[in-house]
Amino acid sequence: MENYEAIAALAALAQPTRLETFRLLVTREPEGVPAGEIARLLAVPQNTMSAHLAVLARAGLVKGERRSRSIIFRADLSRLSELTLFLLEDCCGGRAETCAPLVADIATCCEAKAHVDD
Repeated sequence: MENYEAIAALAALAQPTRLETFRLLVTREPEGVPAGEIARLLAVPQNTMSAHLAVLARAGLVKGERRSRSIIFRADLSRLSELTLFLLEDCCGGRAETCAPLVADIATCCEAKAHVDD
């Protein structure tokens, strides 16, 4: 990932509605959410939500797929992974033991969520 791509992604997320939208879509992987439902769930007018989704799509963080008369949006988890790895690329100067707590926190978060869903 290039600097300008990371900056675009971070800028897209640096707005409360877009951050909420992205976080919602991450929780709804892999099925995605119709644009109208996203607007309803977040209590945002549909035309405003369209603009927010367009910003997230231009940043590569979400993808829309037309199904009949709806557009289903999904978080692009591979792009999220790229962004996270970009941010941590030089983590701790190559000393894995220094980054271990961060990696453990991420793994714990995912494991806790998996147990809640069971």
